[in-house]
Amino acid sequence: MLFNSIDFLIFFPAVLLVYFIVPHRIRPTWLLLSSYYFYMSWNPVHGILLLAVTAVTYLGARLLQRMDCEQGKKKRNKKIILVAEVIAVIGMLGYFKYTGFFLDSINVVLAKFRIAPVEIEWNIALPIGISFYTLTALGYLIDVYRGKSEAEHNFLRYALFVSFFPQILSGPIERSTNLLRQLRDSSIKRNWNTERIASGFITMLWGFFLKLVIADRIAVIADTTFGRPECYGTFGLMLGAVSYGIQIYCDFSSYSLIALGAAKTLGFDLINNFETPYFAQSVTEFWHRWHISLSTWLRDYVYISMGGNRCSKWHQYWNILVTFMVSGLWHGANWTFLIWGALHGVYQILEKELRPVVRKINGYCHTKTASFGYRFAKAAATFALVDFAWIFFRADSVKQALYYVKRMISFCDMWSLFDGSLYTMGLDVQEIHILMIGLTGLIVVDCLQYLKQKKIAELLLGQWCVFRWAILICLIVSCIVFGYYGQGFESANFIYLQF
Repeated sequence: MLFNSIDFLIFFPAVLLVYFIVPHRIRPTWLLLSSYYFYMSWNPVHGILLLAVTAVTYLGARLLQRMDCEQGKKKRNKKIILVAEVIAVIGMLGYFKYTGFFLDSINVVLAKFRIAPVEIEWNIALPIGISFYTLTALGYLIDVYRGKSEAEHNFLRYALFVSFFPQILSGPIERSTNLLRQLRDSSIKRNWNTERIASGFITMLWGFFLKLVIADRIAVIADTTFGRPECYGTFGLMLGAVSYGIQIYCDFSSYSLIALGAAKTLGFDLINNFETPYFAQSVTEFWHRWHISLSTWLRDYVYISMGGNRCSKWHQYWNILVTFMVSGLWHGANWTFLIWGALHGVYQILEKELRPVVRKINGYCHTKTASFGYRFAKAAATFALVDFAWIFFRADSVKQALYYVKRMISFCDMWSLFDGSLYTMGLDVQEIHILMIGLTGLIVVDCLQYLKQKKIAELLLGQWCVFRWAILICLIVSCIVFGYYGQGFESANFIYLQF
């Protein structure tokens, strides 16, 4: 069941209506049943794996908390239990997600030595959302081990924390210190609150606009250029790369916005996943604004566990590189994702190394670092670096990515700026105009959110009611009339569902 489907437009209002009708003590059970129905609508069998991950981490956390940390032997036992739990959960993820990749890589090496390949047919479908809910469960387990969170005694409550339907498929990756704490707080009576529900619906509506009007429309340009890179030169391929950068931002942020809005209407606050990332003035800042729930998860449970910055400079750089390679591998079982992660690690290492040099140059040139021009140039340079890395993220193989980059650099087609070919890359003139209007709206909203440090729901709810309703009606009409549905209403999957 996709957010941008008829099924969800029936499912969510029904869940919301029953949620506010039934007594408070029944609501968590209702949400749990609704969440499992939502998840198992994809594949009922995958619900068994979700339940297994939930049960393993629930029992592991209970066992960890029973052990006394003060005594050395028991402390060692706690670590053994934690390692065993982590291996079990990662093993489930690895079996489904990386077995095929592992076998293919082995066969490539064997082919180099002219050894017969390992012939194992691997066609098991990746359970949807597994990369997200395993990190949610692992984060909870490690927090209990570190003493940052108490082990949950109520299994149904913990099961709801892991499977909460707005965020189970593509995040945000929740923490026990946030969502589980809210589920535990029975003193909060989540009654009907018009302002909160209005805020949630506005957030969802903006998410639908980003997905239907912008992301799925600009995806046509990205798919055209990446599907036939040999047909385009420098400017066409640059446009394709920029289009994909915009597509993945609108696509993924739209999912997060719909998830945040849906949870908001039910009375829960999820982790905010995006903070105008393309306004970042460094790659380091970009990762403070992009997929925040994943970047903070990797920081807390991978980077810091390896020593973080509490070590020598070169050890810290190694920690950064490994963390982002793990990030790349988490996204997908392909060398392209590994290279994408490594590029972001290298970017951040170079930023740290060049920072003193840049500071000296700015001082020598009397650069006004607070000026709009300087900040804009830094943001543009950051976007260029991030967008270059997206080429490897989007490409089907390393070979295709390298060919794309080579042709983009070497085949300059300046006349394409004037012959109109850039305006017919899968979209006609009317579609281009709709896209341009949508992108203009996105830029305006992101600028306001960046300058005001407020989300779109806060911005609109603070406006004159006539103006607010005019904007909301425009968004609704745009989604209905100009929404790009491809071959069918449910054909356009969210990009991050594949991870």
